[in-house]
Amino acid sequence: MRRVLWGLAVVLAVCAGHSGAAQVQAAQVQEAAPPEAPRAQSELIDLNTATAMELDTLPGVGPRTAERILEYRREHGGFERIEDLIDVRGIGERTFLRLKPLVSVAAPEPGPEPDADRRP
Repeated sequence: MRRVLWGLAVVLAVCAGHSGAAQVQAAQVQEAAPPEAPRAQSELIDLNTATAMELDTLPGVGPRTAERILEYRREHGGFERIEDLIDVRGIGERTFLRLKPLVSVAAPEPGPEPDADRRP
């Protein structure tokens, strides 16, 4: 019985040592990887001009969601405010809250004013 208990103690000690080594190694890998820096103001992705590839880089946005954002933009003439993103199918509140600090909506550039006095 002592041999069994002693053997069990050795196995547990070895397992604990391997587990601890794995945790140390994982911690070292995490320390080696640079933390993701938040995007600077100038690096915000404009919902009215972004390409599908640019949108696909956002967290929680894959190729299908990126295409839905572009579809929404085409159908509605662009985004008037960031909160309009919630109206895109596939973007819920949680995803929106993750995207909000990463996106912007630039005011659309005004086109030329139609000349009321001009006749064809």
